[in-house]
Amino acid sequence: MSAELPAAADRLAAARAALAAKPDGVIEAVAREHGVPPRDVLAMLPPGESVGAPAEAFEAIWTDVTEWGEILFIVNTPDIVLECHGRLVPGTAGHGWFNVHGDSPIGGHIKASNCSEICFVDRVFHGRRSLSIQFYNAAGEAMFKIFVRRDKERALLPDQIVKFEALRAKYA
Repeated sequence: MSAELPAAADRLAAARAALAAKPDGVIEAVAREHGVPPRDVLAMLPPGESVGAPAEAFEAIWTDVTEWGEILFIVNTPDIVLECHGRLVPGTAGHGWFNVHGDSPIGGHIKASNCSEICFVDRVFHGRRSLSIQFYNAAGEAMFKIFVRRDKERALLPDQIVKFEALRAKYA
């Protein structure tokens, strides 16, 4: 018996069935389990749960979020889910990178030119509404995600909900 992966259509169908069985499942976990890019799984969400924006909006979206206050910044790879709370600080393009430095734990260098799509995601996750802006590369892998923060009672911050919805509306 061959150890070949099922055909792409079969992998996508299996991912779709897994997401239907657990609609609030972790996008990356579903993707890895079925051998498909996370962006393909995100595209399986019900209409309106993921709204795409062009990669060219990278800097404009980043700049808008610098005015939101403290956010949750997540990088999810097969080896780590890194969560960092802090403000986004303005970035500048230079030497092929989008450089982020300032008074925040969120900093470094992002290969913004690798961004092929940005998605505004509004879905239930672990029984609660979750709002995020997710940046994807051409391979359909998430580069990073920016989440609306929660308060001590784990409710989404109302002012950030308004800002998220207004920014999403620009691209809907």
